[in-house]
Amino acid sequence: MRRKRWGISLVLLGLWLLATGHVACAADEEPAEVDVVALPPLTYSIGQELDSIRFATVLQSFFSGLDLLRAGEDTVLTVVHLGDSHIQAGYYSGKMMRLMQAEFGNAGRGWVAPFKLGRLNEPDDYFITSTVREWRLGRCTQARKRCPIGPGGIGIRSASPSINLNVSIAPRNGAGFSFREAVLYRGEKAMPMLPTGRLKDSVRTSLALAPAVEGVLADTFRLPFLTDTLMLHSTRRKQGTDRLLPASSFDNVYYGFSLTNGQAGILYHSVGVNGAMFVKYTDETFVRRLAVLRPALLIVSLGTNETFGTRFNRAEFGRQVRAFVSLVKRCMPDVTVLLTTPPECYRRRYVNKRRTYVRNTNTQWAAQTLVEVAREEGLACWDLFEATGGKGSCTDWQKEQLLRKDRIHFTKEGYWEQGTLLYRALMQTYNKHLTKDDGLLKTKRILLPVPRVRELSIVHCPLSIKER
Repeated sequence: MRRKRWGISLVLLGLWLLATGHVACAADEEPAEVDVVALPPLTYSIGQELDSIRFATVLQSFFSGLDLLRAGEDTVLTVVHLGDSHIQAGYYSGKMMRLMQAEFGNAGRGWVAPFKLGRLNEPDDYFITSTVREWRLGRCTQARKRCPIGPGGIGIRSASPSINLNVSIAPRNGAGFSFREAVLYRGEKAMPMLPTGRLKDSVRTSLALAPAVEGVLADTFRLPFLTDTLMLHSTRRKQGTDRLLPASSFDNVYYGFSLTNGQAGILYHSVGVNGAMFVKYTDETFVRRLAVLRPALLIVSLGTNETFGTRFNRAEFGRQVRAFVSLVKRCMPDVTVLLTTPPECYRRRYVNKRRTYVRNTNTQWAAQTLVEVAREEGLACWDLFEATGGKGSCTDWQKEQLLRKDRIHFTKEGYWEQGTLLYRALMQTYNKHLTKDDGLLKTKRILLPVPRVRELSIVHCPLSIKER
């Protein structure tokens, strides 16, 4: 009787082990190894902690979106990278965009803004031109804005009764960013634009009847094939009629374009404004307008400009960051936020009327504050300050000619290195998500094979900073 009870117990135990996965049937195959993301090599070492994202649990929803792309789902995952002059130049965020799209699919160039029409520098992979020469530029950094600002932190205004805007992809630097759809964001009282040039009869135009958000209309232009150029010209004709409205009834404010190609993958919007700080972006009108880009992940790279104040205060800087984060959470409750810290830079000093440079020690305090805020607010954080070498690292970057003469901004190659570091950190963390333990049994997720998009060529200049 006792043996019979033991036999029944063993059978029940065996059934339980099979059900929970502790014992595999002989016919079962071994779990397939997950195809993790290959990381681009570095020529200098950084600590394991620095090669990943801190407080990464908040990234799980974004990583689930990456899982869908790798599994071949026809979807677009949107990233917005918000920052200052380090981002406006387009090299740091552009490198990140290229690397992510090479791995997960290229959904298009994303946000492009008319910086040059406002006499500012803009990324070198696109052009926005116009025969109109007189434009007034408004940007988020102005105390008294000369023009309303849109999702990109700037806006341009013209009093001309006839306006044209031409958006085109640079032949070499913009390789791979041909588009099939362009969305023009304009002020509610701005003259609408219609296609012109050789493609005007093949473009399907949808002029907005209602604002996407207060103060912003989004007009859509769909092309039958991929193109590198779209030419637009204003019209004063009232929709559905032949009546022309007087030019004085318009307030011609334009914000920029979003360019997409109709393919699945990453849509990476780079939004940067020279001189921007957390307080300059802490404006509900701006954040609501930024939300029309519908980011799944918002990367915020700010903090450098704050460190040049004459009285930098960590507590006050922390309050400024929290105020911005609180506004983002209210206006974009579903977005995942990743804060990045500023890299080290120099401050200019004059000694006996001679110009010299000293370490900007405030960047270290700003970096530590951002890490603290991220932990307290439940945000992900990547410490660029430490990843680039930490205290004293500016000397190494300068020796490698990766720092510009002002010793604040970096060269194109320097920004590419930073973009590579951010991509490595994010993908290192994502690989941990792919290979994480599920329950009591260590298993690995099995993902379907995904056709990889053609990897776009971009020069990568390696560092040769000594190992730390």
